[in-house]
Amino acid sequence: MEKIEVKEAKGKLGILVVGVGGAVATTMITGTLAARKGLAKPIGSISQLATMRLENGEEKAIKDIVPLTDLNDIVFGGWDIFPDNAYEAAMYAEVLKEKDLNGVKDELEAIKPMPAAFDHNWAKRLNGTHIKQAATRWDMVEQLRQDIREFKAANNCERIAVLWAASTEIYIPLSDEHMSLASLEKAMKDNNTEAVSPSMCYAYAAIAEGAPFIMGAPNLCVDTPAMWEFSKKMNVPISGKDFKSGQTLMKTVLAPMFKTRMLGVSGWFSTNILGNRDGEVLDDPANFKTKEVSKLSVIDNIFEPEKFPDLYGDVYHKVRINYYPPRKDNKEAWDNIDIFGWMGYPMEIKVNFLCRDSILAAPIALDLVLFSDLALRAGMCGIQTWLSFFCKSPMHDFEHQPVHDLFQQWRMVKQTLREMIGEKAPNYLD
Repeated sequence: MEKIEVKEAKGKLGILVVGVGGAVATTMITGTLAARKGLAKPIGSISQLATMRLENGEEKAIKDIVPLTDLNDIVFGGWDIFPDNAYEAAMYAEVLKEKDLNGVKDELEAIKPMPAAFDHNWAKRLNGTHIKQAATRWDMVEQLRQDIREFKAANNCERIAVLWAASTEIYIPLSDEHMSLASLEKAMKDNNTEAVSPSMCYAYAAIAEGAPFIMGAPNLCVDTPAMWEFSKKMNVPISGKDFKSGQTLMKTVLAPMFKTRMLGVSGWFSTNILGNRDGEVLDDPANFKTKEVSKLSVIDNIFEPEKFPDLYGDVYHKVRINYYPPRKDNKEAWDNIDIFGWMGYPMEIKVNFLCRDSILAAPIALDLVLFSDLALRAGMCGIQTWLSFFCKSPMHDFEHQPVHDLFQQWRMVKQTLREMIGEKAPNYLD
């Protein structure tokens, strides 16, 4: 197999986070800074800890196989609707203990957000004051592009990656404005605020500046023909959507197990409680709709009811998210799964997952950035389907179906990395 020429990770990588003061962002940044100082291990990070078997049977760490950016070469920045620096924001989020934050306090305090591109109509539960004033969506894009250029120059960065770790926007369907790059640009210049979301402005600005864009929420954003076209035109990778951190991660493990054993499923009820800012935003039905669509798509895709109607042709799937402030970032997820086996006899499985939302999401966010930067240096552009492993609702074009099975997704990651180094898969189960 021919080896792909991957450029070395020379110089600094600037990671610009939308929602840099949020729980996920500050947890990711703190953990990365702590790992660099030897104060913590990057647990949960595929890029830092996972291994992969090579064609000759040798097993090596992924970061020793492909040229990933070293954690010491990362510079963090970003935008937020609140002016707090990263230390103040992390204290407010109450995900991490003060003693852990204090280990990198100086570095966190130095990360001050740029004013955010924000439209209250897209997240009505948020009332930030640290926002840009823009006459049109196009003007909003131009301001963001200038921010990227100035950050890159000020921090002597060779490359930039832009990560959305902000709140879920209201649900909008795909419309004519999203079908081509020309129509999207016209909508931006015409200030069509109903079709063009703030996240689309960030994505456009990133791609225009040659920076990979990663969508960590279920927003429509880059999952449109217009953005696919633009990313290919600019030779920039895009990925998303929605960090696969908690309950959906469990579904992408359990559902393949049922299917592999040919066990039937009659119902799957999922509910969550969480009390962070994400939970507050999702308390609005218009924003929850976006998340619901993302979470509901998993089961049907894995089960293939059209192929196995007797087993999965009539699955009742319900998802609920409830805002409960006392829990803050400590989410609790319940799944009640009604299954049936031999001769149709019913059984039940109950899962109670007491998870820490941002603790699970932080390494995913880091990995998506590092692998997207790797893809850029490998000359890859457009939708990065091999990064579906990290996403609840993997992006895909109209000609393909997404892969949701976690183990199939993991094989896709390894196969892509093998192709980069000109390796074939081992001739046994990997």
